[in-house]
Amino acid sequence: MIQKNKLSVFAFAALMAMSLDALAQEKRNMSLEEAIELGVKNNKSLKRSAVALNIANAQVEEAKDRRLPDVKISAQYMRLNTPSISGPLLKSLASEGGEQSSGSFKVNQVALGMATASLPLYSGSRISNGIQAAKYLQKAATLDVDNQQEAVIQNTIESYYNLYKAQSYLNLVKENLKTSNQRAKDFTNMEKNGLIPRNDLLNIQLQEKNMELALLDAENDTKIANYNFDLLLGIDDQTEIGIAKDIHHEVVNLQAVDNFSVQAMQNRKDLAALENRAEAAAYNTKITKGAYLPSLALSGSYIAADVHNLVTVQNAMNVGVGLSYNIADLYKNKAKVKQSVAQQEDIKLAQEEMVDGIKVQIHKAYQDYQESLKKVDVLSSAIDLANENYKIVKNKYDNSLATATELLDADASKLQANVNYEFAKVDSKIAYNKLLLTSGLLNQTYYPQKK
Repeated sequence: MIQKNKLSVFAFAALMAMSLDALAQEKRNMSLEEAIELGVKNNKSLKRSAVALNIANAQVEEAKDRRLPDVKISAQYMRLNTPSISGPLLKSLASEGGEQSSGSFKVNQVALGMATASLPLYSGSRISNGIQAAKYLQKAATLDVDNQQEAVIQNTIESYYNLYKAQSYLNLVKENLKTSNQRAKDFTNMEKNGLIPRNDLLNIQLQEKNMELALLDAENDTKIANYNFDLLLGIDDQTEIGIAKDIHHEVVNLQAVDNFSVQAMQNRKDLAALENRAEAAAYNTKITKGAYLPSLALSGSYIAADVHNLVTVQNAMNVGVGLSYNIADLYKNKAKVKQSVAQQEDIKLAQEEMVDGIKVQIHKAYQDYQESLKKVDVLSSAIDLANENYKIVKNKYDNSLATATELLDADASKLQANVNYEFAKVDSKIAYNKLLLTSGLLNQTYYPQKK
């Protein structure tokens, strides 16, 4: 009975271990579109850009709030040490009142309340220019989010295809290892029967061990790529991602390279953001120059006071217009204006520099994509040549016309040709997406719901 209970416990423990392992190694098949959706949703850099946009929105509201009146309320209550207050006026008041003939009043407490309001009417257009500058910075922050999103999409695409590379290479190595294992068995039997020299068998066995090492490296690279991809998507880092078994090579009919440059000037979010910052800098210059002008404000106040045994003031109200002009700004503000103009010029030069950089990026991406297409065609032919070469060498070896080393070299060339072809197809897609990125077309291609 005890033995049966032990077996039941062991069986239950084994079942639980298998269940936990299955949960820890969850496999999830994923399309590129789903990966992009997760990448955009969970990317931390993109979330930070969204926070920066919220700050810019708040700064616009802050600039608008400067149009509202300033209202202040203050109150004071003070206890005094009963000072003696006297004077001709007080003596006159005392004689009329028939009290305090000495003309002296005892004051031991004072209460004062005041409310003031000031509404800016004119401030050298600094308020209106400040609102416009904040709005342009708000637009720039919005474009920064879009630009960051394109970068996230590009990183997701590259990571997706890099994981595909790792998995494809792993599968090719596994297949080749099976072939190596079978060949080692066949050559072992042939060596026992005296059909081949032992040196040939050792070469075959050495290749088998090399393939086992290659398998270990491929498995390690795949695990690392999978782990990094999980983190990039913001999902459980123990999730095993399953990717399409084959990536079809599609040739895109390219426009002229100049057309991509034109589209980039219209669609690049980083360039548009810089243009909005240039507009904001222009308004900041106007704000700085506004210090040369006077400020006009509508003001009003209400005062209530009570000086014990002396005077009580109620309903003292006033409304007026105040004009202020800081003469010192005529000579102190010049340096600030120069700084603002210099910043404006710096942004203008940065725009010109960015335009040149975009043209260079597009030209390189365009040439890289064309080269990638040619590589796919060349490597596609290379597979046929490598397969045919292996058949010839294998036939020669079977007829004792080639060495085992030549056979292994032909086999290695066949594997390398397949690897190069798979990688070239992926690199071609990455190159095309890079061209879309540099042209500002990646968002509308892969994530059109956010423009």
